[in-house]
Amino acid sequence: MLRRIKGEIRVLGIDDSPFDKANDRSVTIIGVFFRGGHFMDGVLSTKAEVDGSDSTKRIAEMVCRSKFYTQIQCIMLDGIAVGGFNIIDINKLSNETGIPVIVITRDNPDLKRIKQVLKRLKMDEKIALLEKAGPIIRIGKIHAQLSNIDEETARRIIEVTATRSHIPEPIRVAHLMASGLVLGESRGKV
Repeated sequence: MLRRIKGEIRVLGIDDSPFDKANDRSVTIIGVFFRGGHFMDGVLSTKAEVDGSDSTKRIAEMVCRSKFYTQIQCIMLDGIAVGGFNIIDINKLSNETGIPVIVITRDNPDLKRIKQVLKRLKMDEKIALLEKAGPIIRIGKIHAQLSNIDEETARRIIEVTATRSHIPEPIRVAHLMASGLVLGESRGKV
């Protein structure tokens, strides 16, 4: 457990790139290594299946093989899924890497509607992953889910890393890089 949050805490922000649901079989995942909310020190990448079930494994492998691995004190995810419904098991990710995980969302997700869609698509195992992730809490103007980190520590990390918007800088930059890489120019809300 993190005791003291320094201004240059090492955080890995992760987001997936845009993809064409009809044609793409995989999605690019970008990880951006930051010191606090001011200094970007590196970029990681991997791929995962669109609507697959390999996101947790792929992200854990990306993190553990990184030269930054021993410095990462927190993993921040932009949402709990990549590539559509490739849902990340945040507890397994945290346990396999030994690093706390914070899932960040701008808006409170409509879990009831998401579960209805998953049920209709016969993806019941993904509903269990959503439920296993625990409650969604409000921290400031954003929402979060936590694994192996308490709410107060998560709040302090978010405050330190959210230097240019309500979204922590590691996630904001991962989003910009992922969309710019695939679309040729960054787009979307950041």
